[in-house]
Amino acid sequence: MKTHTLLAAFALLATPFTLLSASPAGEPFGKMPDGRPVSVFTLSNKNGVQVRVSDLGATLVSVRVPDRKGVLADVTHGFDSAAGYLSDENPYFGATVGRFGNRIANGTFSLDGKSYRLAKNNAPGDMPCHLHGGTIGFNKKLWKVAANDTPRSITFEYTSPDGEEGYPGRLTARVTYALNDKNELRWIATATTDKPTIVNIVHHPYWNLTGDPSRSINDHRLTIPASRYLPTDAGLIPTGKLDAVKGTPMDFRKAHRIGDRVGESFEALTYGGGYDHCWVLDRPKPDGLAVAARLEDPSTGRRLTVRSNQPAIQFYGGNFLDGTVKGKNGTAYQHRTALCLETENFPDAPNQAAFPSARLNPGETYRHEMLYQFGVK
Repeated sequence: MKTHTLLAAFALLATPFTLLSASPAGEPFGKMPDGRPVSVFTLSNKNGVQVRVSDLGATLVSVRVPDRKGVLADVTHGFDSAAGYLSDENPYFGATVGRFGNRIANGTFSLDGKSYRLAKNNAPGDMPCHLHGGTIGFNKKLWKVAANDTPRSITFEYTSPDGEEGYPGRLTARVTYALNDKNELRWIATATTDKPTIVNIVHHPYWNLTGDPSRSINDHRLTIPASRYLPTDAGLIPTGKLDAVKGTPMDFRKAHRIGDRVGESFEALTYGGGYDHCWVLDRPKPDGLAVAARLEDPSTGRRLTVRSNQPAIQFYGGNFLDGTVKGKNGTAYQHRTALCLETENFPDAPNQAAFPSARLNPGETYRHEMLYQFGVK
């Protein structure tokens, strides 16, 4: 399955997701290191759901949704201003990650016989690799507002020059956030290039459906419709195998409480310090939206269904949160107080021929679409 087979017409954004002419209006959110202003924009619907997004990193800042009693609460980790998102301590809260989300082994890949070197900005197991686009990835870039129909939708655009962070080609990326009255938030990333390159733009929100950022996500119940996952080495780089989840703590084909098996003696969990792995969806829909995960918090009744056109999903259980990062309202984000559900191409795909291709050629359009469906039980 080639990356460009994930194409779909942008016209699929039918009402109420239609975009109108651009407008730069937004609230002040801080400044870039060079003094440029950073803004935050608010999307809302008739149900009182409120979503805040920033042009810094095309970032999802907050999502306020109701529980079973109708009480609204923010269910995402993040910061109160741009300064937090620019800091080295930011673990990609709510970010649009690129050019290539997840890991690339040894920070190198080859394309058409030419080798490219990327930053080695991550080293799990003392094995350096490239992570989430490099030292200054898309998450720390100031995107321009390309279209603005707030409070319904907004589109950001960023052009990455040829050679930025070591990647070939001048890449123009767009990210759209759109909210409707069904309490559905749509995130769409598209990209074009002027020379062959690799692309895997990933959305990286941290979820805690309790609405209380001090509570563990271990009581959340998770479903992932995947019979296989990608085992890794100690550096969290896929080995190339697709292992069966049956009979292992990686089996989420039926809903499981996240904390029930996370402490089991199992190699994958040992390497990741818990869940931090890629699951291969059983029934991907490259030209549509397949269910990639379902998440539920029994205490509040909040539910989240994630749909996507990508072949896989990374479930990360907040294993590296340790209380050192202070976010909204000064909250110290403790161990496993949030989780990520990142639909994506396979990690290290540029180095593994058997994996779906991450290549993007001139004249093609990369497209990654996610739909977050919020509800209550």
